[in-house]
Amino acid sequence: MATTKTQRREKIKKSIRKNISGSAERPRLSVFRSNKEIYAQIIDDTKGVTLASASSASVKASEANGKVEVAKLVGKSLAEAAKKAGVDMVVFDRNGYLYHGRVKSLAEGAREGGLNF
Repeated sequence: MATTKTQRREKIKKSIRKNISGSAERPRLSVFRSNKEIYAQIIDDTKGVTLASASSASVKASEANGKVEVAKLVGKSLAEAAKKAGVDMVVFDRNGYLYHGRVKSLAEGAREGGLNF
């Protein structure tokens, strides 16, 4: 049976989410990647509330060259928003994407901003 990229990613996403859940003391950092933009949010799954979010649409991407550098800026801005919300430790949810390229760059930017994974 042939599966599409989206079906493959959904299958991987389900297997990841079986083991990862965000709590009040360690919320979940979820990443969504589209062709143009990258979005990240910090979620408390017990309450079902988004504590902080950032996206490449909201970050000034004029000083960055390419999507990977923009993703790093998004990670840093998300870390700043998380600090304002009182969050310093998170669980990383790559959302079915490979830990490579833009997803990895976002995670490194969040670590540089002060978030602990």
